Amino acid sequence: MSKTYELKMGAATREAFGKALLEVGRKNPNVVALDADLSKSTYSTYFAKEFPGRFFECGIAESNMVAIAAGLASAGKIPFASSFSAFVLNKGFEQLRVTAAFPNVNVKIVGTHSGISIGEDGPSQMSIEDLSLACSLPGFTVLSPADEVSMVALMHAATDHVGPMFIRAGRPKVPVIYEASQQFTIGKAIQLTEGTDVTLIATGLMVAESIRAAQALEAEGIHARVLDMHTIRPLDRDAIATAARETGALVVSEEHLIDAGLGVRVAQVVSETHPVPMEFVGIHNTYAESATPEQLVDKYGLLSRDVIAAAKRVLARKR
Repeated sequence: MSKTYELKMGAATREAFGKALLEVGRKNPNVVALDADLSKSTYSTYFAKEFPGRFFECGIAESNMVAIAAGLASAGKIPFASSFSAFVLNKGFEQLRVTAAFPNVNVKIVGTHSGISIGEDGPSQMSIEDLSLACSLPGFTVLSPADEVSMVALMHAATDHVGPMFIRAGRPKVPVIYEASQQFTIGKAIQLTEGTDVTLIATGLMVAESIRAAQALEAEGIHARVLDMHTIRPLDRDAIATAARETGALVVSEEHLIDAGLGVRVAQVVSETHPVPMEFVGIHNTYAESATPEQLVDKYGLLSRDVIAAAKRVLARKR
């Protein structure tokens, strides 16, 4: 393992989104923002306060918000439409399909409070299908930043990128992984640690847990490579194929249903390029209960201990 991470707690990726939205709004006058009566929770309120003439409060009407955003994109604007992932993806899916994906307009959809770490709000507001829904839309680029640094950098990249996009953000504060100088490219994974025994591929809050797992495995003499797959689509096929070939075993971790998220997309690449044993850490064919974020990630197996266990299972199969 080439680097040790302290993983000090930073801001939530939803708050980093709000601050980055203001930054790109100051930089580019074509950037506009839309929200569905949740601007204080998504932090798009930062943008609304400074640019009230470029902010559109759509009320509790996510489908309408998506259609308005698509219309603004068709008129040459760069709209960032935000709401809870569970609302904007599920309620707005038909409009995402017909007004954004089909005409391939330059609209940016931001889903906050993703996964089960939203906590006590309960399963009706937990989005555990959002990555699969977004990836089912032809032409959509799908991003899932792991910390505040990556969110800010990828927001700037998203502004420059032409085409429909979904950006995933979470509610709780997460550890800071990256230095402010880190460069990000859409579609290119970042290797965080070196390793020859197993590769831990993760996205979102599971990146920090995978780093913790790698550090614990290192103490046992197991050398784990960690890849931050911040772009779910397009996947970094080269990084995945190289990891499979060089380490011979993979663990994919995500705060999402394992039946339809990052893991199945990685498995497709592995089957096409270099088949190796794989294990998956995520949510198993269920909706979660209402509890604190800490209780939920513990009960549903989204901690470093679960990544460690998966790594040991896949290594046994590799041998």
